[in-house]
Amino acid sequence: MQKGGVAYPTEERWHKRPTALFGGIAIYLGIAIPLFFVSDFSTILLHLKTSSDLPALPSISAVLWIGMTLLFVLGLLDDFINIKPHTKLVGQILVASMVTFFGFRLQWFTSLTLDTLITIFWIVGITNAFNLLDNMDGLCAGVGCIAALYLAFLLSGKLPEGFLAAMMLAGALIGFLFYNFNPASIFMGDCGSLLIGFMLSMLTLLYPEAGSANVLSSYAVPILVLLVPIFDTTMVTFIRILSGRKASIGGRDHTSHRLVLMGLTEKGAVLSLYGIGMISGIAALFVDKTDTLTSPVVIVPIVISILLMGIYLAQIRVYPEKEFSLLRDRPYTPILIELTYKRQILLVLLDFFLIAFAYYFSYRLRFDSDTFPLYFKVFLRSLPAVIACKFIAFFSMGIYRGIWRYMSTNDVFLDLKASFVATVLSVAVIILIYRFEPFSKGIFVIDWLLTTALLLGTRGSFRLFVDTMKQKKLAGEKILIYGAGRGGEILLREILNNEKLKIKPVGFIDDDILKIGKKLQGYPILGTFNDIETILKKDMIDGLLISFCNNDSNHLDAVRAFCSANGLFLKKFSISLEEIDLQRK
Repeated sequence: MQKGGVAYPTEERWHKRPTALFGGIAIYLGIAIPLFFVSDFSTILLHLKTSSDLPALPSISAVLWIGMTLLFVLGLLDDFINIKPHTKLVGQILVASMVTFFGFRLQWFTSLTLDTLITIFWIVGITNAFNLLDNMDGLCAGVGCIAALYLAFLLSGKLPEGFLAAMMLAGALIGFLFYNFNPASIFMGDCGSLLIGFMLSMLTLLYPEAGSANVLSSYAVPILVLLVPIFDTTMVTFIRILSGRKASIGGRDHTSHRLVLMGLTEKGAVLSLYGIGMISGIAALFVDKTDTLTSPVVIVPIVISILLMGIYLAQIRVYPEKEFSLLRDRPYTPILIELTYKRQILLVLLDFFLIAFAYYFSYRLRFDSDTFPLYFKVFLRSLPAVIACKFIAFFSMGIYRGIWRYMSTNDVFLDLKASFVATVLSVAVIILIYRFEPFSKGIFVIDWLLTTALLLGTRGSFRLFVDTMKQKKLAGEKILIYGAGRGGEILLREILNNEKLKIKPVGFIDDDILKIGKKLQGYPILGTFNDIETILKKDMIDGLLISFCNNDSNHLDAVRAFCSANGLFLKKFSISLEEIDLQRK
């Protein structure tokens, strides 16, 4: 709720104390004043008077200044009187249409009509993406600053006006972050977030004008630079629609909120998204400097990583009701239901891209830039056969029958065997069809190593995510587990998988001094029973769980006495099989 220039906490908002609004005014003034004096507004009038079909582009700074001012006013009105979402959308479309009218477009399509429509959608989408990203202290300003710096680097030496505008935006956001980073003393409001989103969307339109390195980079670079807001908006919108929630209404289900629910602090969640923005920005610089055949080396891993991240975060329960409720309550197509509930379909699609990428990357590693274009035709010709062979091997070996969240050593060995059989089958088919004449045998060795690593990496990441989530969500009485052997491991797994126990392990103690300092399932072995007093001083322990079957009564009496003297509860873990009387009715 907003009143008197102050944002008050609500159920749908993340902040917990009243915070001043209108920091966006400072951001606007920090950019608008210097940008006004370097803008040549006469070029806009000249553009309007020009009768040719393709008049010269007006001053970049002038168009930026007009667009950001209009959206700043629109956002300011929303901050004051809470205008309706469709009213804001109309205003954004009008500003985006103005930009395309002056000739600035993404240049993704040869059809001017299609390119114009996609550009308007891009500007409106990115503008709203940053508006939605303003959901945690320092997030929108920090991600926007990182994107602005990368765009400044990409435009430097090519478009001075674009470079200068990007640096102005970055400088204003750096100054604002001193007051907006956690704990924030002021928020930017819609007048700030809409301004940031528009400026960055407009600056990405300048990238093709600056002379992109290749065709692929003109598509990939703008998306990579703005990957964080694009990912957050796409995921949130998709989940809200399928959950029966309005996409235009705020909520606590953004990427940053889900990272906090995983166990990260607010600062940790924001810094994690900063890191993703930096990595994707570095990838954008790489794509900008390389050719179309080399760019997929970084594009594909980032796309796969983002898809996996989306799958992980979508599983986190944010609201009391179940996610994707509309899929159960309404007659959507069977295909959509299959994709949502039968995850194996998604895993097959994931493996399709992993197989193709591993085979492609093998060629990139095997051949240098001069010879790769010659062998690229060989790659394209043999790719369908390799994909088919590997899927036949994967299905016949049964790697899609397991449950990845419970991945065990048996599953690891199965994946290793499946990858090996897939490679052997691929080699046999290639020999049969092509007689191996134009192929390098080293390709298949590299391909086997890459395929194996990707299979184990993706499947292991699911298990790692589940285990991490369980550890982060544990809450209750703090306990020590006495015994870091097999019984201790089983007990720990039961604690992680059974939230009803309401206990949180701090670590282990064990009488075997060789185990001290090591870890079991990520939990430290802190010492022996003789060290428990020292451990108790460092950590506030509520109780002790014994995980081993030791019938030494003297030892148990000593443990019992210590727990009684220090106010700790004592429980013993046991597993038993109880025979059921088959004759009883």
